[in-house]
Amino acid sequence: MRGLGLVYHLGAAAMVLAVAAPARAELRISDLDVFLNDHEVTVHVVLLGVLPAGLSEGIQSGIPAHIRLDIELWQYQRMLPDRLLVTKTVERALAYNVVTREFKVAALKGEPRLVHTTRDLRDAQRVLSDIRGVKMTPAADLDPNAVIYVRVNATTALNGENTFV
Repeated sequence: MRGLGLVYHLGAAAMVLAVAAPARAELRISDLDVFLNDHEVTVHVVLLGVLPAGLSEGIQSGIPAHIRLDIELWQYQRMLPDRLLVTKTVERALAYNVVTREFKVAALKGEPRLVHTTRDLRDAQRVLSDIRGVKMTPAADLDPNAVIYVRVNATTALNGENTFV
């Protein structure tokens, strides 16, 4: 009888822990602009929720946060699978210096951006989430009669270890 009560309590505790798991915040695209000028296709992306609340404690302790965007240019083909034309990857890192109390946003891959240093977390999040001027491909390489679209996949990770494989 006592063993059955213990199993019941353990089962109830497991159910509470499973239900009370922290909700994972998802990145959302606030603004996606694709420009086709005379020379090249350029993409601008602005993200919302770039740093979930669960990462703030880690960032404040000095662990860097990473964001990675995979920007893909696709060509629609009727009655066939769509064709991937170009993929660009943009990676940025947000680091907090505990001694100077400054946030540093640096481009790691995919863009030639200078390091931005600020003391305000909101300003650091703004710079981290605003990706501008990603040059995809020369306009001359595209078929003028084709239907072209852009996909953006964004992931964020603390110290870059949990999602970038």
